[in-house]
Amino acid sequence: MPELPEVEAARRAIETHCLGKKIKSSIVADDPKVIDGVSPSDFQASLLGKTIVAAHRKGKNMWLELDSPPFPSFQFGMAGALYIKGVAIAKYVRSAVNDTDEWPSKYSKLFMELEDGLELSFTDKRRFAKVRLLKDPKSVPPISELGPDALYELMPVDEFAESLSKKKIAIKALLLDQSYISGIGNWIADEVLYQSRIHPLQHSFSLSKESCETLHKCIKEVVQYAVEVDADSSCYPIEWLFHFRWGKRSGKVNALEVGADSSQFPSSWIFHSREKKPGKAFVDGKKIDFITAGGRTTAYVPELQKLTGKKTGKAPSRSTKQSSDKDENGDGEDEDELGSNKETTEKAKSKKGQKTSRGAAMKPPVKRSKESGSDDDGDDGEEKKTTKMSKTQKTKVETSQKKLKNSNTSAHLKKKAKK
Repeated sequence: MPELPEVEAARRAIETHCLGKKIKSSIVADDPKVIDGVSPSDFQASLLGKTIVAAHRKGKNMWLELDSPPFPSFQFGMAGALYIKGVAIAKYVRSAVNDTDEWPSKYSKLFMELEDGLELSFTDKRRFAKVRLLKDPKSVPPISELGPDALYELMPVDEFAESLSKKKIAIKALLLDQSYISGIGNWIADEVLYQSRIHPLQHSFSLSKESCETLHKCIKEVVQYAVEVDADSSCYPIEWLFHFRWGKRSGKVNALEVGADSSQFPSSWIFHSREKKPGKAFVDGKKIDFITAGGRTTAYVPELQKLTGKKTGKAPSRSTKQSSDKDENGDGEDEDELGSNKETTEKAKSKKGQKTSRGAAMKPPVKRSKESGSDDDGDDGEEKKTTKMSKTQKTKVETSQKKLKNSNTSAHLKKKAKK
């Protein structure tokens, strides 16, 4: 998902190349899932002849200020991206459209041609983005509901620490909450928590003041650095977790995947596909695990990011098999967190075993007859019980008959003796 640095890179590109220029023509896709609340024809008519005055951003949302309202607003969603023909703009790696594709791309949702011939297009391959036409984007959702921007409006460190002390939620989930701080997405949250040595499931209120200060510092530094390099990941520091959390295939990552010369990476750094081999990626010889935190797949290093204290957040429970089979939501938990859960589980298993043993002693399992089929509908025991009772009755009858016969025989012999 494009995050603050990618959206800011798009905003700066428009600010550099498009301000003061009139919109000569536009093409709006007939896609009501993305083009929200306005018809393509009305959208196009509202843009024609307007001049782009400014480009604004808050969090992961951007809007263009024209010389008169309404203004086009962009919520980038999972794979939204802005392109200016002939201008290089960094994009979220999984939303990029190939340079060799047709122009405008088949994924284009809004295409504009400016008076000097410059062309720009907003694309969305996965159709989770929203493009709206609004009179005042700042006064209506989603922008009106956003918290302070992580780049321009990050709260002071003391206020940040005080705020965290009141939050009874796992820190990763809180960082993803756009109403708390806007602009932080999945990779930035993972990055700042890794650099701060904080476990993603650590409850926010349990963080020490020192941890809060470190986290604040990391948010500021990571966001500012990513923006300064226009979200070009090849320029991110080589020690960032960012380079090691996007497994594509087994083996050592190559230069194209991490945007850097692979010879820069120590030979001990081996990276494996998250999709194919969960939990088999390594940073400097330290294992990267993938869990679900805040509803998102989360990369962290258990050796460095440990759960502390008695009250810590929990990952959604899932069986080991499910954990290894599912690529996007594979769960894993830190040993500190698993300690109490494991003990509880063992006790539960023990109690369950005791119940089974007592049950077995009180009521032995019914042996299945050779004639019975594989489907057990619960009637076999009752049928066998009935059969057994009939045999007993038959034995009793036979005994009675023998007694009667013997009795008759004795009486006959006595009668014959008298004669």
